[in-house]
Amino acid sequence: MDFDGDTLLQRLDEVRGRIAAAAVRSGRPAERVTLVGVTKTVAVEAVQAAVALGLADLGESRVQEAQAKIQVVGRDRARWHLIGHLQRNKAGRAVELFDRVHGVDDLDLAGALSRHAVSAGRSLPVLVEVNVTGEATKFGVAPEGLEPLLERIAALPGLRLDGLMTVGALVERAEAARGGFARLRALRDRAEQQLGRTLPELSMG
Repeated sequence: MDFDGDTLLQRLDEVRGRIAAAAVRSGRPAERVTLVGVTKTVAVEAVQAAVALGLADLGESRVQEAQAKIQVVGRDRARWHLIGHLQRNKAGRAVELFDRVHGVDDLDLAGALSRHAVSAGRSLPVLVEVNVTGEATKFGVAPEGLEPLLERIAALPGLRLDGLMTVGALVERAEAARGGFARLRALRDRAEQQLGRTLPELSMG
């Protein structure tokens, strides 16, 4: 695949244009949408080029792969998001490397992240992953278990509970996945009412 600068710039402009158009249709400002470029399996040279073109948020699925890229690209040139499933024994490295962890789906993992974040003296932004489709192959807390988990995570030191995350259904037409995304938003709205706190971020991919 061609990752020259012109191709990357064209693709970024296309995606940003689609985001802006969708924001207009939904009546919300486009600047409230964060474009996270998924760099899993992407060569570090292409990642560097994307950052040079203004892509400020990068998503990695694996801690080890992210570490190698961060060493080259730098921690201060982009915000790094962990978007894949995180094993508890890698929580410490995740706290060191990432600006946000998207896939928290159980209290044990949240507790491990909390302990490492407190030890590092930082407040780690996290999103709770919800399995809105019910697919056995997907990670995430079931919708009926969401609010109790949110309450427990919100009380943990060293974590900043920012919102929810889900992985959409694998379908041929993007429109077919929208029902799951709408359900995540509804779950977020209900959780905000029940918990009495805002959950401003929704991560949907």
